Amino acid sequence: MGKERGFVLISVWFLLSVCFCRAQEITVAAAADLRPALDEISPQFERASGLHVHVIFGSSGDLFQQIQNGAPFDVFLSANVGYPHKLQSAGLVVPESYFEYATGKIVLAVRADSKIDVNAGLRVLLDPAVKKVAIANPEHAPYGVAAMSALKKENIADKLSSKIVSAENISQAASFVLGGGADAGIIALSVVLAPASHAQFRYKEIPAADYSPIVQACVAIKASRQQDSALKFLSFLRGKDGADILQRFGFETPRN
Repeated sequence: MGKERGFVLISVWFLLSVCFCRAQEITVAAAADLRPALDEISPQFERASGLHVHVIFGSSGDLFQQIQNGAPFDVFLSANVGYPHKLQSAGLVVPESYFEYATGKIVLAVRADSKIDVNAGLRVLLDPAVKKVAIANPEHAPYGVAAMSALKKENIADKLSSKIVSAENISQAASFVLGGGADAGIIALSVVLAPASHAQFRYKEIPAADYSPIVQACVAIKASRQQDSALKFLSFLRGKDGADILQRFGFETPRN
């Protein structure tokens, strides 16, 4: 009888421990351009708060659809303002949790060993030696929208239509460039500044006047069971430590 009681107590302790651990974790749905920055922001927040951060990266449009369909996310970090606004209008976010945390930038990028002269700007993509150009899918990725806008500004979008390779998100577009699936890419500055891949790229910033500002916004999700923790994370992102990290990865922030 004593052994059975001991087994029950151990089982209860284990279940309570699992529940406690889950309660100490928040799930963040984040646009793929944020991966390098969140690789630093998340552990800093964890040390400061004692909360674990589980991040799921993807295109903003795909993550938006998942949230609409009830995905168990606590926080949504979008690469534009449109998707958070739509969630807000639908009553799916914590009131007053919305804010614009950063503005992103795009670059023309090639592999470090490429002979393509990125300093020549986007028109270099017309060179017959450039067979494929990677961008994020503009149907659901804000950085893809910005890339197409810049190509149209240069009046070369139609001429390059057969060369465009659409990736699911900006990280995949970068991997196409590094992996040889594309000769060049129009990708996020934050991605080429990532420590793991920075030396593998050569790049040139595309003038900000050539595309609409990539203003990025975030919200806490109303269906979250961890609303307080989600708001703490957003507060950290909005604070000096979060802003400093975002700036190091090429983002402009309200603190710039």
